[in-house]
Amino acid sequence: MIKRPGKGEVMRRTAAETREHILEVAHELFYWHGIRAVGIDKVAAEAGIAPTTLYRIFAAKDDLIAAYVDRSHENSVAKFTDATDKAGPEPKAQLLAMFDCLIEQMNPAEFRGCACMMTLAEFPDPELPAHQKAIASKTWVRGRIGELAARIDGVDDPEKLADQLVLIWEGANASAQALGISGPAKHAREFAETTIAAAIRNR
Repeated sequence: MIKRPGKGEVMRRTAAETREHILEVAHELFYWHGIRAVGIDKVAAEAGIAPTTLYRIFAAKDDLIAAYVDRSHENSVAKFTDATDKAGPEPKAQLLAMFDCLIEQMNPAEFRGCACMMTLAEFPDPELPAHQKAIASKTWVRGRIGELAARIDGVDDPEKLADQLVLIWEGANASAQALGISGPAKHAREFAETTIAAAIRNR
């Protein structure tokens, strides 16, 4: 929940705290209403600061958007890393824990869709920082799944397995955005487990 000062209250923050506060507000607005639909003045107003204060920290809206994508990525990495750490040392268990974590994030009250996919849809120009950072985030997911797939004993083609799992992953993201968690996305973990088993069995 975003904390805002009450009537007559002045909230003093460090520069770092102000930056994080702006990003928290921007995340809520960009994620739920769309990046292009939300202007800088709206972000500043919701954050309870002057636009000039916001521009001292983010020189342009493009910088704020890029930071928003970075923040979304960092939050996802932290959640997935925590899930794999808790799953133990076995790579198969760690992979399935990532899918469990993905599904947990699709709570309708908190999930509108994949932030990176929505960013790519709004900013298709590959020269834009937001586009590049969204691609980098997707590349991280593919890389992490690939690392774990390569460690599973009995898999002859870990690259193929990783690609199959990424397709399930992204399919779950897209399906949940359109049809909700009660749609096909609810089977993502089961599909992943079946795909891993098939990759071992077919060696």
